[in-house]
Amino acid sequence: MRYGLFLSTFLAIAPLAAATSASAETLKDAIALAYDSNPVLQQQRAQLRALDESYVQARAGYRPIVSLSAQGAYNRHDPGGSSAFDTNTGQLSVSASQTLFSGGRTLAAVRDAEAQVMAGRQVLRTTEAQILQQAITAYLDVRRDEQILVVRRNDVIALKSQLGETTAKFEVGALTRTDVAQAKAQYAQTRAALAAADGQLKASRSEYRAVIGHYPGHLDTEPALPGLPATVEQAFDIAENDSPTLLAAALTEQSSQAKVAQARAARMPSVTASASYGATGTLSPFNARQYDKALAVGVTVTQPLYAGGQINSQVRQALELNGVDRFGIEKARRDTVQSVAVAWEDILANKAALTDSLEEREAAQAAFKGVREEFHAGLRTNLDVLIAEQALSTADVAVLTAQHDAYVAQAALLVAIGHLDAKTLGAQVQPYDPKTSFTRVRNADGLITDPLAQAIDTALSINAPPVPDPHRGIGKGSVAASANASSPNP
Repeated sequence: MRYGLFLSTFLAIAPLAAATSASAETLKDAIALAYDSNPVLQQQRAQLRALDESYVQARAGYRPIVSLSAQGAYNRHDPGGSSAFDTNTGQLSVSASQTLFSGGRTLAAVRDAEAQVMAGRQVLRTTEAQILQQAITAYLDVRRDEQILVVRRNDVIALKSQLGETTAKFEVGALTRTDVAQAKAQYAQTRAALAAADGQLKASRSEYRAVIGHYPGHLDTEPALPGLPATVEQAFDIAENDSPTLLAAALTEQSSQAKVAQARAARMPSVTASASYGATGTLSPFNARQYDKALAVGVTVTQPLYAGGQINSQVRQALELNGVDRFGIEKARRDTVQSVAVAWEDILANKAALTDSLEEREAAQAAFKGVREEFHAGLRTNLDVLIAEQALSTADVAVLTAQHDAYVAQAALLVAIGHLDAKTLGAQVQPYDPKTSFTRVRNADGLITDPLAQAIDTALSINAPPVPDPHRGIGKGSVAASANASSPNP
């Protein structure tokens, strides 16, 4: 009976599936929509563009500051009697200052901003991977729940037929009232399961809309995920080079190194050149020849001698914060090891669960068919049929769940190693390149004197921080080494 229901259901939906397959929404379509429109991802991109401006602001320390000042004043003098009189004055001045040497402050600020921008790119990679993982999970959830709903509907149809057959046999005295009660209880339980499956599907569809941007239509079968490592050792090696979590932690530590250099640079002298030109005179009546003009040019050297302990305190504070970030690298390393190991074990566990579930379903199908035939021959009870029916339904759901969980675990592994991105997944998108925005603003308002000012500040800086490098500070083989240290058989 159940096989007839499955066959009739397939024959009913086959023409519709053939007609809609060309327009079915694929996983790549869903990923592309999430990549282009997800608000969380858009927010993170805007946040990174804002962070790019910190680099521009840091480089402003190499450039001169030019200002224009204009002032007009009216004064009423009334010493008493008839001797009151009015005066007015006007003043216009242009001033410019150029830092010749900042003690390395500007260089450290630039390196700090550069490291923060690079760390922000890794945070964006993490956000992209998380959004794409959510898109994959939402897609798989809807497909699983749709198939489970079909199983539950078929269960209801089959149990309704079984209840009718049981009732008919009870009326002719072939079965007892207990058999009818058992069939009714099983039928009610199946209808409750159908209602729960329908509710779960609606919830999954809502989650799909939240991530992708619209409710799902007909979803095509998901393709195999590309780029999966062949061994767990390979997964650890890839994560060491590409994990955005680990790279972001290393760059954050390099940013705090630059802050230490900034704090120490406060002890160094600074040299600033300045010039100003101005004119002062009466506004009304205006006579340019009567204006007093003044030109001033000078160089100022500032050397802190005593700051009440503030500078030393700031240096110690910066060193402690840099220590925090160094521990952050180790935490990120351990988190990466854990993520890779858990995802890998989930893949193995779900693969084994899928194999067992397929075997269970095959056995349950054979058992159900045999019990039905034996029931009609009078060799099995009605309860035996109900139990076999329930076992087959449970096996069907187990297979669907195992297939879903195995795919989701694979996506989690790609996230952990840093390889879950729209390009790798083959989605038709215009990749967002954060370097484009940075290139557009990095030289905004720049002058031809910038390289010279930077060269002087760099050459005379005692504690110049190194150029940010996302792989510096991680350590070759550290992820795999941490994995081996935590488990003899990763």
